[in-house]
Amino acid sequence: MADNCTRMDRRRFSLGMLVALAACNQSEKSNAAMPNSGPLSGLTTFDTPQPVTWPAWCARFVNAHGRVIDTGNGGISHSEGQSYGLLLALQANDRARFELIAQWTEANLARNDLALYGWRWDPAEQAMTDPNNATDGDIVIAWALALAGARWNEPRYTERSRAVRAAIRQHCVLTQHSRQLLLPGLVGFVEGANITLNPSYFVWSALDHFAALDGVASWGGIIHDSEDLLRLSRFGPHHLPCDWIVVTGKNSVAPAPGKPPRFGFDAMRVALWAAQGRRMSLVAPIAAWWRSCLSEHRPIPAWIDVVTGEEANYALTDGGAAIAGRLIGTSAPVVLSEDYYAASQQMLARFTN
Repeated sequence: MADNCTRMDRRRFSLGMLVALAACNQSEKSNAAMPNSGPLSGLTTFDTPQPVTWPAWCARFVNAHGRVIDTGNGGISHSEGQSYGLLLALQANDRARFELIAQWTEANLARNDLALYGWRWDPAEQAMTDPNNATDGDIVIAWALALAGARWNEPRYTERSRAVRAAIRQHCVLTQHSRQLLLPGLVGFVEGANITLNPSYFVWSALDHFAALDGVASWGGIIHDSEDLLRLSRFGPHHLPCDWIVVTGKNSVAPAPGKPPRFGFDAMRVALWAAQGRRMSLVAPIAAWWRSCLSEHRPIPAWIDVVTGEEANYALTDGGAAIAGRLIGTSAPVVLSEDYYAASQQMLARFTN
């Protein structure tokens, strides 16, 4: 579907080649001959609606090997989903499931050359099919590992988080236009002076935690500049961010060319991370627009074009509604979505740190 393609837009910046790292051979590939080993095997299908709970999310989207399955994108797995699984397992204090998800992630998505993760694993290939990273996934993985290492006194998690944080700083932060820019990935986001960024990759609680662990000198500039860029990313009459932006100067930010200039499925997480990370002022325009929709007695549209004002002719998903509930205090759906991305947003909207 078109909206799924927009949501998974990092594909356009991928390396576009197939690889099978040696680590992949330790993974689910060894189980490929088992019965029911298709992309959605091992997941529970419910006959009745399920509540928004960790057991229901886990049963619906995490298989027996610890692979988090994106049911809306052909059953693939990616660093985003694995990172969410780790964070949610931590919140549920489910150490056994956390370990299972962490093991699958390391065996299947960890790169051999540096402490980052390839973003995409394809069940059809039983291998990582795109080693380009997605920095948001790496950030949340490192955050979850750091929290788990401290909670369970597990040095393996603590050391791995430290290595991933160092790799993000070294390889995914570009100093340009007198700013420290958090790149969405290793490859495909820098074209001369034009730097493409994704505001939904600014996971404030994680970055704040990294600053506490590594020192403000390591992360303070990244945090400050990311906050500035989000303030500059207020487009159209409602002053909303869009899914992808291009930075062409210190204070020059615009919707990224060649992409729908939408406040949509990616940018929805801008509100999520800001509400969670106690930065409500950064997303005040989002809150104001959502409230205005409700004051007009109409559903909040799933997306809006920040240039033309065109709106989706359908409402927020259950995940988007849960984020709106976190930001502006409206009621959130109590039934877990059957879609991985919407259900994950429902769960993350309840996450506290």
